[in-house]
Amino acid sequence: MCGDATNWDEEAYRESILKERELETRTVFRTIWAPSRNPNPDTVVVATSDGSISAYSIPSCIAELPMGFSNSRAQHLLTAEPEGFLQGHDGPVYDLKFYGNGEDCLLLSCGDDGRIKGWLWKGFAESRVPVCVQGNHLKPVLDFVNPQHKGPWDALSPIPENNALAVDPQMGSIYSAAGDSCAYCWDVEKGEIKMVFKGHSDYLHSIVARTSSNQIVTGSEDGTARIWDCRSGKCIKVIDLLKDKKSKGPMSFVSCIALDATESWLACGSGRNLSVWNLPASECVSRVGSNASVQDVVFEDNQILAVGAEPLLSRYDINGTLISQIQCAPQSAFSVSLHQSGVTAVGGYGGIVDIVSQFGSHLCTFRVHCA
Repeated sequence: MCGDATNWDEEAYRESILKERELETRTVFRTIWAPSRNPNPDTVVVATSDGSISAYSIPSCIAELPMGFSNSRAQHLLTAEPEGFLQGHDGPVYDLKFYGNGEDCLLLSCGDDGRIKGWLWKGFAESRVPVCVQGNHLKPVLDFVNPQHKGPWDALSPIPENNALAVDPQMGSIYSAAGDSCAYCWDVEKGEIKMVFKGHSDYLHSIVARTSSNQIVTGSEDGTARIWDCRSGKCIKVIDLLKDKKSKGPMSFVSCIALDATESWLACGSGRNLSVWNLPASECVSRVGSNASVQDVVFEDNQILAVGAEPLLSRYDINGTLISQIQCAPQSAFSVSLHQSGVTAVGGYGGIVDIVSQFGSHLCTFRVHCA
């Protein structure tokens, strides 16, 4: 079959192929629900592998579904336009947190460039600048950079990445899990490091603040979770997930951790295992296996929601009993976040976000905006 190649544009063809592959491989590393007076889920903020941070209106996404369309199997994939957009980091954005309450709260982000940035959420949410030119318009009010380490002949190491954040607004602190095996405590007002937590032998994947005890908990590539006293900076408890030989394997690092509302229960994802620990008793109460690596966990009252390297949203009780599994759109999910109403946002590979109701139905599924 012959065609006329007279007007063939090789450069345009190459660009279209690259754009298509970029869309296919883009990854959502974090979703977080924005603060709102509305008791129903309103806005979800999304961090992606291209360094962007974008906010999406869930009612607007639902309104874009075709009339009479049932999204129960998450088969209708929208390419949603964001209501707000930031080009936040050079390289992937790994985590997002809100710091403070009300209109003056900050949207914090961290990523592969070793920076922690903070934007006034009100300025982001209420920006009147068109989304198409919004990326670099809003400047961060906070910008911290991880320290470099001196090696032989005073050579400086690369800036270590930040993989996760935790916050304690009452103490004026932001905690980061870094790629140099350390956790850092940043003073928000002074913009400087006020404590370094050293003890892990490999880089950190996750961190949570146990504010009632003035502690943090970290999860590391070395296969342990550690509890740290924020007054002294010392490790007060090592949770060795590799102590049981049956758990050992090439994917046994601690990939994710979560605390319940009482800060008494800790869930840890480690390779294809999910374990639950009672912190006051310092004991593991359950450990269950999974068909794929566990990549994020969150507590909902006395239950645990988990996602990982398979298109499933799994729900467990404290004793490790599987309650339910729901098919979700991302083939590999890196983030699960829970709204106070029970609605869940799952984000992952392909730049896909799946919004699941408290009853297990899919409210909407969308692909994030391509800058």
